[in-house]
This record gives sequence, C-alpha cells and structure tokens, in this order.
Amino acid sequence: MPIAIYLFIFIELCFVAYLDFKYKKIKNIWSVLNLLIALILFFAYPDLYPFGIEMFQFTLVFLLVGFVLFMLKVMGGGDSKFLATVFLVIPLKQQDIVFYNLLISTIIIGGIVFVNNIIVYRRELYKSIKNMDVEGIKKCFGKKFPYAPVILLAWVWFGWTIMM
Repeated sequence: MPIAIYLFIFIELCFVAYLDFKYKKIKNIWSVLNLLIALILFFAYPDLYPFGIEMFQFTLVFLLVGFVLFMLKVMGGGDSKFLATVFLVIPLKQQDIVFYNLLISTIIIGGIVFVNNIIVYRRELYKSIKNMDVEGIKKCFGKKFPYAPVILLAWVWFGWTIMM
C-alpha cells in the first residue's frame, strides 16, 4: 500500500473520529470525498484497486448490514455510509486485514461500553430486570456510541501490523 494512501485515510479518520465523538454525527461529505478518491484510485492504481465484485464486497455488506442496524437504531446512517466508502479507498489485498482489525476493535470497545453501562446503570438495570421492564433495560444499553473512533483504532492497528 502506498504510504500516501495510508496517511490520507489516517488523517481523514482523525478528523471524522473527532467530529463523530464531538457531534455524534458523520456528515455525508466524508463519504462523497471517499467516493471521489476511490474513483481516482481505480484509475491511478488498477493493480491495487481492480474493478470487480471482490473490490465491492465489504462495501456492499456494510451498506446492507448498516441499513438494518440503522433501522434498528443501533448504528447511525452516517457511520455505515462512511465505513462502506472507506473500504473503497483501502486496496483490495488489505481489506481482509482491516476488516479483521475492525471486528476485533468493535468487540473490545463494544465490550467496554457494555460493561461500563452495566456498572453505571446497575441500579436501573436491577429494577428493570426485577420488574421485567424491557424498555428500562433498553434505556440502559440503548445509548449509541461514536463509531468513527473505533474505525480509527482499527486503522492504526492495521498500520502497526504492516510496519512490523
């Protein structure tokens, strides 16, 4: 992977992670930027970005799963669109590694948030479980967390692994 591509994605993720953490929203302009960059990369580096279904597999899955998670109010629409377009900018041969890092990062951060919610809302959870109040339980776990910082963590981890 050319270092310029890695650095572009890293810098973009720093901005998006900060904005997502601060405002809990990812604007569509970031996804549009990724689409434009991907279009340029498809022509500039056809060996790294082959135009075929395998290049779009993660993007399509993220869009479909992201839509379902958005409808269930688990994930924001901007998160799934941004994630889908980030994978268009990642060279095909590195997509599996980045996906693995993203999966592990999501499990770790999600687990930390889950345990934190149990600790912080333990009294409310106890009452809700005792009263079989499903809505009360949902309120304790229904808080969305910004996902762009998780993507950034996975990207930094990826960068560390390719440097080794």
